[in-house]
Amino acid sequence: MNKREALEINCVPEGTIHLPASKSLSHRALICGALAGEGTILEGLGSWGEDVAATLGCLVEMGLSYEMQKTRLVITQGISPLQKDEVVREDNTLDCGESGSTLRFLIPLALLSGAPVTMTGRGRLMQRPIKEYADALCANGARVNLKGQLLHLQGPLTPGIFVMPGNVSSQFISGLLMALPLLPEDSEIRLTSNLESEPYVAMTLHVMERFGVYAEKRENSYRITGGQTYKASTYTVEGDYSAGAYFLVAGALGCSVGCTGLSPESLQGDREILDFIRRCGGRIASDERGTIRASAEDLHGIIADISQCPDLAPPLAVLLSFCRGESRIIGAGRLRMKESDRLRSITTALNALGAKITEGSDHLHILGVKELAGGTVDPHNDHRIAMAGALASLKSRGTVTVLDPDCVNKSYPGFWKDFCRAEKEGRA
Repeated sequence: MNKREALEINCVPEGTIHLPASKSLSHRALICGALAGEGTILEGLGSWGEDVAATLGCLVEMGLSYEMQKTRLVITQGISPLQKDEVVREDNTLDCGESGSTLRFLIPLALLSGAPVTMTGRGRLMQRPIKEYADALCANGARVNLKGQLLHLQGPLTPGIFVMPGNVSSQFISGLLMALPLLPEDSEIRLTSNLESEPYVAMTLHVMERFGVYAEKRENSYRITGGQTYKASTYTVEGDYSAGAYFLVAGALGCSVGCTGLSPESLQGDREILDFIRRCGGRIASDERGTIRASAEDLHGIIADISQCPDLAPPLAVLLSFCRGESRIIGAGRLRMKESDRLRSITTALNALGAKITEGSDHLHILGVKELAGGTVDPHNDHRIAMAGALASLKSRGTVTVLDPDCVNKSYPGFWKDFCRAEKEGRA
């Protein structure tokens, strides 16, 4: 087995990690920036993972042109999704890779004109939920037809009332919020259930507002005024709490590691990791340079509701595996629809190392242990499970080996470099 197929974890993160740009905000900033067009500057992007690259590639296919200046992306030509001949060339498809955000965010934009558009993806992407989205779109002029790995779309989408559940994917709502203001008349999104992952929708509204486009949040609905125009702006993408959670948990498990680039006022739902660590008995500190550190001496179990921050499940499960007593992760049913069946993947991966986790239909029950035995983690092509395997190695008496370590490239290509060779304090 070569190094690309397996990685033995024999390192401990220390020093300071400058976290990559938020993946969630990067998707939104790229789309709103592409709609705003020439003159838009996106700061702080640097290198990005495969998911963000998929969004950027699709936008280029739709007409976007840009220049990179170190960590600054300068848009030289935007996209005009309302114009039928500028959506995408008929002989090409929009390749979304394995990115659910790319697919769900761009579907409404691709439907704004009457041009036929085909979207494709890999892995489990086209098996992830989309029916409720398609039903709402088809009720407003669209045709949506999924055949295998190809999603065939035909517009034009018309203004109106879009009815859908709020507990399947917040990405449905975010995609509509970014596209509907471009239609000539007003629209409304009505939710038939409580909205889960609401912070992600709040992020969408925040980025839209930075580009001069607005939507009104009401009780279980969003009101969107038509005829709006995205305006060129400069926007800085903040660091990623989803990535930072792994290093903050490492700090709570005894590592001397700090994180920079995270905004204390962030709207990111995964900022909740700070509260989860505190509730377990840990401490969070921030210095004058904005470096955030976690530490702990005695950790105890908690009940953690992740319905608003589902991506925290893998690092949180590792943390709770070393907390005294029993813990539960609840509100986690949607994890079965991620890159892997994440409830099962977490349970299988950590139990293979010696953890004591019981999987429920929408929750995990965790009995804390002092250490793990070590072993092999199969992430099932899920980037967050691979990173959780690295975390678990910090409290394992034996070696932990992660299969398919390159799957972290989906969100965090520099993870292994950062985990194993963190910047030492005082170095440039």
